[in-house]
Amino acid sequence: MEVAEFEALLPLAGGLSIGLAATLLLMLSGRIAGVCGIAFGVLTELTSGAPRFSEISWRVLFIVGLVGGAALYHFISGAPMPKVDNVSIGVLISGGFIVGLGTKIGSGCTSGHGVCGLGRLSLRSFVATCTFMLFGVISVYIFRHLLGVI
Repeated sequence: MEVAEFEALLPLAGGLSIGLAATLLLMLSGRIAGVCGIAFGVLTELTSGAPRFSEISWRVLFIVGLVGGAALYHFISGAPMPKVDNVSIGVLISGGFIVGLGTKIGSGCTSGHGVCGLGRLSLRSFVATCTFMLFGVISVYIFRHLLGVI
């Protein structure tokens, strides 16, 4: 197998891994693998009057697995880490706020709707995913072609 063929299989393997993880989480616990919902659940539990360890632990392990899996891939494969642009902390906080607001308004994020909802043939998730994609295309067009931001 040539290097180009191997590299073409990596996204397929990643997608299959995400699908398998989402399926296992749904089958074994009845939970949807929506990353924003999982992260928001940690914050909700921590700020509740009586946080439940069982609710916090699986959520934290899921998030650690996401970050740790990507770090492990880069460590094992020697692939370079993605470049981080020099962006101010204000822009990062504003972007995080906008994403959080969007996930609350849309009742989920791209992973919840795009991976899990479409897999369950949810019409609401189909509409949400189409909306995410449309606004992603519009945003890229505005920033790259109208504002000249790369």
